Amino acid sequence: MRQQIGSGSPWEDIVGYSRAVKVGNIIEIAGTTAMDGELLVGKDDVYEQTKFILKKIEKALKQLGSSLNDVVRTRMFVTNMDDWELIGKAHGEFFTTIKPVATMVEVKRLINEALLIEIEVTAIIAD
Repeated sequence: MRQQIGSGSPWEDIVGYSRAVKVGNIIEIAGTTAMDGELLVGKDDVYEQTKFILKKIEKALKQLGSSLNDVVRTRMFVTNMDDWELIGKAHGEFFTTIKPVATMVEVKRLINEALLIEIEVTAIIAD
């Protein structure tokens, strides 16, 4: 069975994607940024952007009957690798005991210049 949830963004229909998709016991959460509608949360503050993103991801997981405890992988796309410690601090606040595998990659830019990080996750709900 396939479940999908959206964020309400008009881009979901234009581009053809979902905020999150659950198939069986696997959940994939799309690249998530610090945008809250038209508002950017944490302008010029990668730590605040990271925390806001992880809260958004947690909400999507809950909508699909899951939680951060089921996260097995995080992928973080950052515009400045020098920010790794602040990003890591925020990530650690959410995943201290869960400890999913994590990837952090520096990218040239994200879709909006003010976005400093984008995160996607994979979660597997234990049977």
